[in-house]
Amino acid sequence: MGLLLLLITLNNANAQKRYAIRPQKTLLQTVDTSLKQSVEQYKILMHHLQPEQWPRTFENGRLMTVTPYAWTSGFYPGTLLYLYEFSGDSTLLSEIQRRLKNMEKLKTVTVNHDLGFMMNCSFGNAYRLFNNPHDKDVLVRSAKSLATRFDPRVGCIKSWDEVKSLDGKRMLNFPVIIDNMMNLELLFFASKVTGEPYYKDIAIKHVETTMKNHLRPDFSSYHVVNYDVETGEVKSRETQQGFSDNSTWSRGQAWGIYGFTMVYRETGDRRFLETAQKMADFFINHPNLPEDKIPYWDFNVGQPGFNPPWKYDPAKYPVTPRDASAAAITASALIELAGYVKHKVGESYLKAAEAMLQSLSSPAYRSEIGKNSGFILMHASGGVPGNAEVDVPLSYADYYYTEALMRYRALRK
Repeated sequence: MGLLLLLITLNNANAQKRYAIRPQKTLLQTVDTSLKQSVEQYKILMHHLQPEQWPRTFENGRLMTVTPYAWTSGFYPGTLLYLYEFSGDSTLLSEIQRRLKNMEKLKTVTVNHDLGFMMNCSFGNAYRLFNNPHDKDVLVRSAKSLATRFDPRVGCIKSWDEVKSLDGKRMLNFPVIIDNMMNLELLFFASKVTGEPYYKDIAIKHVETTMKNHLRPDFSSYHVVNYDVETGEVKSRETQQGFSDNSTWSRGQAWGIYGFTMVYRETGDRRFLETAQKMADFFINHPNLPEDKIPYWDFNVGQPGFNPPWKYDPAKYPVTPRDASAAAITASALIELAGYVKHKVGESYLKAAEAMLQSLSSPAYRSEIGKNSGFILMHASGGVPGNAEVDVPLSYADYYYTEALMRYRALRK
């Protein structure tokens, strides 16, 4: 087959140099089959939804939905857009158009940091595919809303207005979560299309602050850093969704790998590439990563020295839940990251992504067509400490899995 260039559609005039990578022919066949099945699943999911319902999960035999204002709202139309890109199915396009029309009002939301998830995954993919100036305007207005949450004293975009610590004893008044790395792509986009550096500048400052305060010496990550808004000093490092404050929540690590890879793409700054690599190395080489490469929801569940600040009952989960969403996010990130590093390292990242995609595309993790109300993946875990969405399908697992399939498919072009 020969070496093929990694050609992921990134909509970036300043994309970094990509190295040649060889995809697996048999996995490419699996990818196409999985995408065809996903189109059928999402047609089923479409018919379960009312106009003001967005899918979140399928739990206890019920489809659980949210309003467009939920942080997960962008994943459903985003997945549809990838599936339309693959299939050209007009039924999907009609649903996409309905959903985007209903989401445009979100562009002025300023109450949380999640506009990147909500708008970039939806309108961002729409603009990438259709180049509609209206979608660009929506994205720029959304970036303006997101930028209001940046505080120069801290050097970060505030994630939530405030939140209680997981043990309920303290209030965190300037919490920043590792997930916030994923929302910065919207800001980079806004600077590119408007020529205004402000959006990019605050994104880079946020990344630099995150790199300084969220990462441990081994390049594992804290979930939450709480800052003193007056001095910018770190008040605490803790968790909201992981096992313990000093553990590594697998989806948080995935957000970091993906986020730093994206920031390198947008800046060309090798500090961010090196950080993405070291976070990826931690993930894929961790001794507690299962053989099928689908991580447990946290890398340190039940280990000595990791004390949960919540009422952990090991009898409740005799088998530690996995998180297919963390694998899907990481697989998508690794496919991109593999193209930015030299051959041997890139091949190791691609091999890890391939193993994750093989597992996710197997009956162990993929829903049968017609099952789970149309969700694609099973065995994701949202919030184990709160016993919420444990070992269930999740909309963002579907989104990043579909994105990873499309990125892998692009390797053969």
